[in-house]
Amino acid sequence: MAAPGARSCSLSGLLPAQTSLEYALLDAVTQEEKDSLVYQYLQKVDGWEQDLSVPEFPEGLEWLNTEESISVYKDLCGKVVVLDFFTYCCINCIHLLPDLHALEHTYSDKGPNPGRKDGMFSESTFNSPQGVAIMDNIIYVADTENHLIRKIDLEAEMVSTVAGIGIQGTDKEGGAKGEEQPISSPWDIVFGRSGPEVQRDDILWIAMAGTHQIWAFLLDYGRLPKKNELKKGTCLRFAGSGNEENRNNSYPHKAGFAQPSGLSLASEDPWSCLFVADSESSTVRTVSLKDGAVKHLVGGERDPMNLFAFGDVDGVGINAKLQHPLGVTWDKKRNLVYVADSYNHKIKVVDPKTKNCTTLAGTGDASNVIGSNFTDSTFNEPGGLCIGENGWLLYVADTNNHQIKVMDLETKTVSVLPVFRSESAMVDGSFPAEKQKTLPRLPKSAPGIRLSPVAASPGQTLQFKLRLDLPSGTKLTEGAPSCWFLSAEGNEWLLQGQIPSGEIESISSQPTISLQIPGDCLSLEAVLSISVFLYYCSADSSACMMKGILFSQPLQITDTQQGYIPPVELKYIF
Repeated sequence: MAAPGARSCSLSGLLPAQTSLEYALLDAVTQEEKDSLVYQYLQKVDGWEQDLSVPEFPEGLEWLNTEESISVYKDLCGKVVVLDFFTYCCINCIHLLPDLHALEHTYSDKGPNPGRKDGMFSESTFNSPQGVAIMDNIIYVADTENHLIRKIDLEAEMVSTVAGIGIQGTDKEGGAKGEEQPISSPWDIVFGRSGPEVQRDDILWIAMAGTHQIWAFLLDYGRLPKKNELKKGTCLRFAGSGNEENRNNSYPHKAGFAQPSGLSLASEDPWSCLFVADSESSTVRTVSLKDGAVKHLVGGERDPMNLFAFGDVDGVGINAKLQHPLGVTWDKKRNLVYVADSYNHKIKVVDPKTKNCTTLAGTGDASNVIGSNFTDSTFNEPGGLCIGENGWLLYVADTNNHQIKVMDLETKTVSVLPVFRSESAMVDGSFPAEKQKTLPRLPKSAPGIRLSPVAASPGQTLQFKLRLDLPSGTKLTEGAPSCWFLSAEGNEWLLQGQIPSGEIESISSQPTISLQIPGDCLSLEAVLSISVFLYYCSADSSACMMKGILFSQPLQITDTQQGYIPPVELKYIF
């Protein structure tokens, strides 16, 4: 690659030489011949009197997985660069990742920590795991880019492999013992039973995105529709021909899926089916648990070969349009299916009886707004859904906002679930040591505001919105750690699993603080303290200062289920 300012020629001059190389490589037989041709090509290009000029990246581009924007000449000059046109929604693109990973691992001077190691929590590794299914103290994991189904034993603190051999399989039938059966990019998993007479879950259904099929892993001896008795540990195809298409058929092996990515089970009559988010066909489909028949529910179109019938339209059956849905979950309390309509940035709801599909939450904008109701709130490519056991709360993996959002299906409100990392959790390798945050002490002169008591029930999430005003003619001190943090003296159990602190980066866009009441409460009364520190300067930065304030929120814990609790506003003018 030429350095800036060097005498250069157009990239179009490279095309004839590159075309000749491609044809020569097709005729080459041995790897030695191919290596020699590539070496001769590089020598030829390197010997040109004029260097090739590669244009600089335009300014203002958005970059992912980089610490800062990349410059062709500052960062890439003198390096071999692989340019791969890629979309993460395409399973065929994903199947190229192992080749790219191998190149990066071999030639990089730094990223990668994925792996496929079984063993103790502290040494086990995964590679882009997607779906999980939990039964008692066992978690099954769709370890997508390892092409494995993994088992996490929470009591023994061990990880093992139950299906797959660690490389992408092409087998579209299956039938071997799990750890001997090659599989391809499992994306989601859900428990099920092999028959109405079975008393416990004995099947793990698998959305096998890589081969565009639905598979089954036998957790015990059992039988699938139109199959003989199967041994425990068998892994095999249940529905789907393996062709990438939107084909419905009463014969499961003649039906076609297009990257099935989400599964949910409705075992009760009259449904008795798997709901499938078939992402590449932009449809939701059903697979009968009685005979394996595959049927259309919503989205797509009648032509099974058209995988581009996507859109954002509420409607019935084929008139409804989705765009790359990745998640589904069944609400047996209301007999409804919720859909993560990922590329429309919405959560939709489907009545399987009428096939009516409507928008439940989200505006269609890819952003992160916690509104006062469902229709005001926004998402950014939500990728997964799970409904609580009582059918009251719907949990959403809001992927590109890096959040778990909680939708209260009774009050129609949205909140953010606090996510923490346990000190003892060590699955997927050891955690790097983190520097403990040092929080400033609140000055004795800091004012205190005692808020009105709030009644809440275990599991309920409270939200506190900062509404702070600085003196006229001042601004936050750039680079200074303005922040908030929580405390609960004498009731530290209240903070278990919470996000205890955060930064305040802008007065115009102040954070919302979330706290979920723990399921096991040690006291029926507690006081939550919210301390706020602001560093601010005069407009010309000639004078700077730090101010603090303490908000005290009395809490009354009750077993009686509370309705919608509006966010508490923390107002103060400095």
